[in-house]
Amino acid sequence: MWVWQLVLAIGFGIGSAIVPVLNAEAYVLGVGVSGKLDPVVAAIGVSVGQTIGKVAMFLAVRYRPGYADRKTKEPKPVDLDTRWGRFVQWNRGVSKRLLDAMSDRRWGVPVTLLSSSVGIPPLYGVALIGGASRMGVLTFSVSVLIGRAARFVLLALGVGLF
Repeated sequence: MWVWQLVLAIGFGIGSAIVPVLNAEAYVLGVGVSGKLDPVVAAIGVSVGQTIGKVAMFLAVRYRPGYADRKTKEPKPVDLDTRWGRFVQWNRGVSKRLLDAMSDRRWGVPVTLLSSSVGIPPLYGVALIGGASRMGVLTFSVSVLIGRAARFVLLALGVGLF
């Protein structure tokens, strides 16, 4: 009986990893509150599904056509006298620092674990930037699975107390 629950949760996890409107936390809470399904099985399934979806995003960025050609291209200059120009420049700086952190062996795993368990920085962006970094696929996927499993299992256990 729990196998179909797991398959359903994995499917929802894949969808929620790619489509931000589908909320995995709400799914786990809804399963726990309904009492019809096991919330821990749902949490594990959603964790696996989210990991599959985020690794797919990671690989899509890493292996997109023409990526090697665009790496050497210089960014367009911005007008720093305007508010938009300053924002674009700030955004480039933040993206570069996060890309450098994801590429560094000391910071890539902690950033990914923090993002996947707490949500800061958002895992959607970390998956995209991680694909552009030098971080390994296996390292990324294990970090995401551990963080997501911790997040959703703790949420399921918390709901199970009521």
